[in-house]
Amino acid sequence: MDNTKAIGNLGETLAVQALVKRGYEIVERNWHGSRGEVDIICRDGPCWVFVEVKTRHGHASGLPEDGLTQDKIERLTALAQTYLAQHEIGDVSWRLDLVAIELDRQNRVGRFNLIPGVGVE
Repeated sequence: MDNTKAIGNLGETLAVQALVKRGYEIVERNWHGSRGEVDIICRDGPCWVFVEVKTRHGHASGLPEDGLTQDKIERLTALAQTYLAQHEIGDVSWRLDLVAIELDRQNRVGRFNLIPGVGVE
């Protein structure tokens, strides 16, 4: 499994499994809006969570966390606001989370990092 799309799909599946184990309720995967895609939309209790998943093999491309740029945070923020408006979800708390996954050569999880509230100042 060396193509980027397959690695991304594997990472998202692993992220969903880990989030469910942590008590998150998965609402939707791969939601598309006009400015892009949200990998996972879920709820952590009453809080809506929009999750970006970054999956890497090794560090040749940097850490998975390095893939979440300020531009991407701004795009995800706009997507989250659009999702909430389109689904007529009123005044609720919400946040962006990052799931960073490093895989070994056999596609086993070497490191899993859930970072809640990315982009919050």
